Amino acid sequence: MMNKQFGRRLQGVFFVGMLFADPVRAVTYDITAVFRPDPTNPQVNKFTNTTPISSVCKSHIQLQCERLGIFSLRDESFRALANAPMPALTAGPDSRRAAMFKVPSEWRPVQVTHVGTGEVETVEMRIAGVGSNWKAPNVSYWGWPGVGWSTFWRTPPAPCIATSFFTADTTSANFFWVVPENAGACTVTPGTEIPDLLYRTLEYAYELKTPKPLSMSTGQYVGNITYTMQPRGDFDFGDIMIPVDGLMTFNFTLDVQHTLKVEVPPGGNRVELVPQGGWQAWLQRNRKPERLFRDQTFNLSASSRFKMRLACQYGDGGNTCMLYEPNSGGAVPVDIAVTLPNGMTDAAGQPVNRRPLLRDGSGTELFQPGHYIDRKPGTLHFEIARPAVEEMLTGPAKTYAGNVTVIWDSEV
Repeated sequence: MMNKQFGRRLQGVFFVGMLFADPVRAVTYDITAVFRPDPTNPQVNKFTNTTPISSVCKSHIQLQCERLGIFSLRDESFRALANAPMPALTAGPDSRRAAMFKVPSEWRPVQVTHVGTGEVETVEMRIAGVGSNWKAPNVSYWGWPGVGWSTFWRTPPAPCIATSFFTADTTSANFFWVVPENAGACTVTPGTEIPDLLYRTLEYAYELKTPKPLSMSTGQYVGNITYTMQPRGDFDFGDIMIPVDGLMTFNFTLDVQHTLKVEVPPGGNRVELVPQGGWQAWLQRNRKPERLFRDQTFNLSASSRFKMRLACQYGDGGNTCMLYEPNSGGAVPVDIAVTLPNGMTDAAGQPVNRRPLLRDGSGTELFQPGHYIDRKPGTLHFEIARPAVEEMLTGPAKTYAGNVTVIWDSEV
């Protein structure tokens, strides 16, 4: 009986312990970027970061941030509390018990997925700068013999790089450092033991590598990455300064807004096929033309992949369109091909010159721009070959006609 009661007590104690376990607090940020083609600068084909910028890149070191391609944010709710006094320099060179700042400065991949199609692309992110507002009983605790207290905050220890941002009063200071790729910890050790230290904000900058938008589908891609904030975690402030929040999550939304526009000149949708040089040779010398043709130009604006195919009013079950003659009931095939502007290639990277257009779309499954194509000329080639021309010109006068639809389809 006593053993059974003891067993029940153990279960009760274990259950209460689970109920009162502290959850890990997390901070979440939304990172947004958009691609929309710029007709004034068609060679620039990249995403624009649309995340609102706060902190030093907005108000203090804008030009330096633009030159480095970094963006800063400030976490006003961030707190890191000291769990013990911070020892002075004379206590030994233990960087983990000093003011240590180590951030995930290496590039890390982030998978982003198209919300409609499920297509996957990769964003890369790294933390490229760090800063804070710290508070101590007195700023003079940081001074070394013969070295002013602010020296190491204005000019940080390697591998961090100084910026022009630094402010202070008698008990606190604001600083911000640039962090190179794959950097280790940057550490400041006080000259006098600090009985109590507090970090009241976290300033950081991030850098992004985004995928090539010209190969992406229109729509939104979403994904996220989570960093740990703890001793020996991704954000590591040493063994004394312990963050209240344990995780930092970045939610990504990449918005792709492609352009695909075809402009045909007025009247260009009515195509009349004629011989080389017109009908005079046939009418005056009874010389039958070898072919009937017409090249119809159009202007193309495109920043995305697309495919092409035909839809026909008349067809014989084959892969081309037909023109129909109602009086005789005859029909002849019309061959249609396309030439696309310079900068457009097929899936093999080859230029598109007189590429046949077929009803099933074979051979035209993928065209892609190397840069934004802005109102550049292309050509549709219509032709009736000699055997069909012979048939058309035999017997009484005839009129062949039919509707042909050329389809540019961005759903690749």
